[in-house]
Amino acid sequence: MIGKGKAIAHTQASMAYGWNQEKDAEIVYRELLVGDDPREITKEFEMIQEQNVNCEKNTLSFVLSPAIEDGQKLNNKELGKITEAFIKEMKLQEHQAIAFVHKDKEHKHVHLYVNRIDFEGKAYNDQFVGKRSQQAAERVAQEMNLTTARERQEEKLLNLRITRNQIMEKHQQVMRERPRDLNTYMKGMQKQGVEVKPYINKSKELQGFRFVYKGQNLKGSEVNRAMSGSKIVKGIYQAPSRSKHINPIQAVKIASQIVQLNPAIVKTLANKVVSKVISASKDRGIEY
Repeated sequence: MIGKGKAIAHTQASMAYGWNQEKDAEIVYRELLVGDDPREITKEFEMIQEQNVNCEKNTLSFVLSPAIEDGQKLNNKELGKITEAFIKEMKLQEHQAIAFVHKDKEHKHVHLYVNRIDFEGKAYNDQFVGKRSQQAAERVAQEMNLTTARERQEEKLLNLRITRNQIMEKHQQVMRERPRDLNTYMKGMQKQGVEVKPYINKSKELQGFRFVYKGQNLKGSEVNRAMSGSKIVKGIYQAPSRSKHINPIQAVKIASQIVQLNPAIVKTLANKVVSKVISASKDRGIEY
C-alpha cells in the first residue's frame, strides 16, 4: 500500500473531489463529523479552524492506495479499518476526519481528509508529512498483511528486468537475420511483438529509439547499452557484409521519409570507420 499526504488550504474543493459520485465515491470512515455533503463538512472543519487563524493550510489530505490485487479483495468496512489504523499511526485520532473510497478505476484507493486543527486550536505539525505518510502506510500494510510499497517496487523492478531481457533477446534475433535497413529491422521487431518508435529531436534528427513491449515504453539505452541509437544504426548499415560504406552515413530512411542522423550518432559512426581504415591499413603494412 502506498500513502501520500500534504497540507492544503482548499478544503471544500478537495472534499468535493473526494465525494465525487461519478467516481463511485462512498464514505468508508468518519470521525467527529455529522454533515451530509462537502459544504457541511467544510463548515464543521472551519468552526474548529477559526481557533487558529495563523494556520493557512489547515486541512490534511491523504491518499491510501492498496495494491490492485489487494484492493479487489477489500470491502468498505475493511478499507475503513485500514484508514483508522493509518490515522492512529499518524497520531490524528483526536481530529475531525472523513474518508471516501474511489472505485471508478481498477486501482481502488481512499481519499482521506483530516482537520489539521484539533479541538484545542493547536495545528498538527505537517513537517515531512508526505514522508511520514509513506512510512505509516508501510507499517499498516505490514500489520494487515497487505502488499507494501517496498514489495510493489521490488516486483516492478523484477518485471522490468524480465521485460528488458526479453526485448534484448528479440533484438538480437532480428539482428541475426541481418536486416538491410531500419524499416526491415522495425518490421522484424513488430513481428516479435515489439513496437520500435524512432525518437526524432527538435532539430528533426534521429536521436535514438524507444521500444514498447508489455506495457513498458523504454529508451534503447534503458533496455541495453547495445541498443543505443548509434549502435543499432551501426549494426545495420556498417555490418561486415556492407563494407562498401566507407564513409559514415548521414541520413536513413524511415517509412518513406529521409531522416538526418543526430551529430552524435554520425560522430560515433565516423570514429568506427576511421578505426576500420587504420586497422585495414596496418594489415597491409602501412604505418601512421
